[in-house]
Amino acid sequence: MKYLQFTFTLSPSNSDFQDLLCAMLGEAGFDSFEPADDGQGPLQAYIRQDAYDEKALQKAIAAYPIPGTSIDYTSRQAEDKDWNAVWEHNYFQPLVVDNRCVVAGTMHHHVPEAEYKILIDPRMSFGTGHHATTSQMLSELLKVDVTGCRVLDMGCGTGILGILARMRGAQHVVAIDNDEWCVSNTNDNIALNHIDGISTQFGDASALIGQEPFDVILANINRNILLADMATYVSVMKPGALLFTSGYYTDDLPVLEACAAEHRLTLQHTRHKERWCCTCFQKKG
Repeated sequence: MKYLQFTFTLSPSNSDFQDLLCAMLGEAGFDSFEPADDGQGPLQAYIRQDAYDEKALQKAIAAYPIPGTSIDYTSRQAEDKDWNAVWEHNYFQPLVVDNRCVVAGTMHHHVPEAEYKILIDPRMSFGTGHHATTSQMLSELLKVDVTGCRVLDMGCGTGILGILARMRGAQHVVAIDNDEWCVSNTNDNIALNHIDGISTQFGDASALIGQEPFDVILANINRNILLADMATYVSVMKPGALLFTSGYYTDDLPVLEACAAEHRLTLQHTRHKERWCCTCFQKKG
């Protein structure tokens, strides 16, 4: 799989500015990011060569909402990388969520004990759990009872949400991603954790057509995809089913809530971390 590497320089720049740009680049097809530690240096972003669209990139930059910010970039063919080494360099400590769940890489030798331990080999998928959106979704899964439930992990990445759901007693998990690399990585991580009861599929929301209804849907994607696919999610939710969403900023919550209400979903609760939002909706009976 060939990737393009982009180097973005923002002026002015800080961590929040770079996080916002990452979110907007994600909507333009970029799927991997290496921000500067202090937000002052350049931001590295990666996109599959066959997914790159110059117009989509220009549109994302033009829509950047902070006035007075200049954004310059250069691009080149990405060199082959040891993505495990990149992950180890950036996140050398295992992630501990609510003192109950640990997400660790295969390179870690000293992993804290926890009720749930997830091992991953992140490869290019970058779903390590360290991002605020994923860690909040993991925390939500630790609070909700999924025993005997049929669960959908939409945009599964490395598969850690689906793996935790199965560890917590979900009867069956369907994990879907529109990136073949992510589906392959999810399969590897399922095997690494010796988990059964998870089926993986390559595709987008259209893959949900004809699926049996779900009790819980986990959708950590981005605002635009959530808005576009909300009706499809609702069509495969049982009455009373829960939809957990993340991947968007707190400022985006009103438009997500309005779209959910149009499709008979009611807001149950919401949480925020580092300006990122995580929300639980329930389908009316």
